[in-house]
Amino acid sequence: EGRYRTHALFALCSVESHDDDLIIEGSTLPLLRQQHSIDGKPNLCLSDFIPPTGGKIGLFATSIDSTFGSEYRNDDYLNIIAQALADRLAEAGATLLHHKVRTNETLWGYAPDECLTPQQMNREEYQGIRPAVGYPSLPDQSVIFIIDGLLQLNKIGIKITPNGAMQPHASVCGLMLSHPATRYFSIGKISDEQFNDYARRRGLPPQELKKFLTKNL
Repeated sequence: EGRYRTHALFALCSVESHDDDLIIEGSTLPLLRQQHSIDGKPNLCLSDFIPPTGGKIGLFATSIDSTFGSEYRNDDYLNIIAQALADRLAEAGATLLHHKVRTNETLWGYAPDECLTPQQMNREEYQGIRPAVGYPSLPDQSVIFIIDGLLQLNKIGIKITPNGAMQPHASVCGLMLSHPATRYFSIGKISDEQFNDYARRRGLPPQELKKFLTKNL
């Protein structure tokens, strides 16, 4: 008990949307948009939930001590169990941080009167979302470098590999949006036209970007 700790990092930033881009504290975060309509619903992009005139957005990261589970590295079974537990602790840390951000006015407090049971929180009945890098609505793992430039993930011991992976592996990083209409969604497959436009907005060669978006092409 008390041998290991989870770590969290949060920044509340000014943001505005410009088409499918977010401008966060002067840094451009290009995004992707759904291209396959489902039951006539709009094709969503995370920028839809940020006004062009400006607003606020949260940046966050959670992680655990890098030494967590190190005593089990020579035991395949226990090592897998320790890694799974580490992943759940990082996700639990993100869930707790999100709750504090929503309800605590010293952080953001856009939903100060929230009063949900654990079951309601598990059903995501709260206002706002926290899409993480690599998740369906933010699938490009390489945007971690943009967020790192704003958040400085090394403050909580997170290192980023050249391919955008976080170390410790049990780490979560992403955005927090507060708009009441926000919901989780999947980008899914995109066309060559959108991919080429996205590569232009990202300022990356298409061949380099493809390795981050194989599931969406």
